[in-house]
Amino acid sequence: MSAAADFLPLAHRLADAARAAILPFYRSRLAIDDKADASPVTLADRGAEQAMRALLAAELPGHGIIGEEFGREREDAEWVWVLDPVDGTKSFIVGRPTFCTLIGLLHHGKPVLGIIDQPVLQERWVGAAGQTSTLNGQAVHSSAITALSKARLGSTGTQYLPGQAGERFAALQAHCRFTVWGGDAYLYALLATGGYDLVVECGLKLHDFAALVPVVQGAGGLMTDWQGNPLHKDSDGSVLVAATAELHVAAQALLA
Repeated sequence: MSAAADFLPLAHRLADAARAAILPFYRSRLAIDDKADASPVTLADRGAEQAMRALLAAELPGHGIIGEEFGREREDAEWVWVLDPVDGTKSFIVGRPTFCTLIGLLHHGKPVLGIIDQPVLQERWVGAAGQTSTLNGQAVHSSAITALSKARLGSTGTQYLPGQAGERFAALQAHCRFTVWGGDAYLYALLATGGYDLVVECGLKLHDFAALVPVVQGAGGLMTDWQGNPLHKDSDGSVLVAATAELHVAAQALLA
């Protein structure tokens, strides 16, 4: 029976293929299209996902694929790859090296393997169930902070925390040391290496978080929805990430 770690060599090849497709467009005058939800998309997004899908079709034709740009194939398969070729497309468009390629693998709907790849900085975080997460092959660990008053809080932007969600976030924010905005998936990678202590967001889609869960958990952090439930393919899109169990309990009390 296959284990998540068995697919790591292929996952690295997927990330390499995405890098090769993305980098020629970085800080170039590429065309920008707007999708139906008004979010931007570029040739880099589409080319990277196409390259990854081609590899998967050749190597693992029985596996499922859920991709941000080209939809779903065999999504009820035992193993399903979840691809976000450029998470943080707006950062990519303006030339900020904080966008990431996200490659996740679900087993029976639960995230078991993840890669967060930053092509420009050549940083690659890898997480797999039962293993310690790594950055470029070196083990990483979340911080040991346990008090909200010392916690460094991150989130992508206030516009993604509407209404009551924003009010709950503000209540949490008032107890934390400081907040740093912006970063998309890069926030979670930095939490896994001890930079942030809390990341809180809502409205995420499966392709936004599937790859992040194994990386965070393999670094010693906790990643759930706002109610404290494990994340899976049908989660509601709210995400609470904490470096320690103590921080998670304290933050959840204010959010839920």
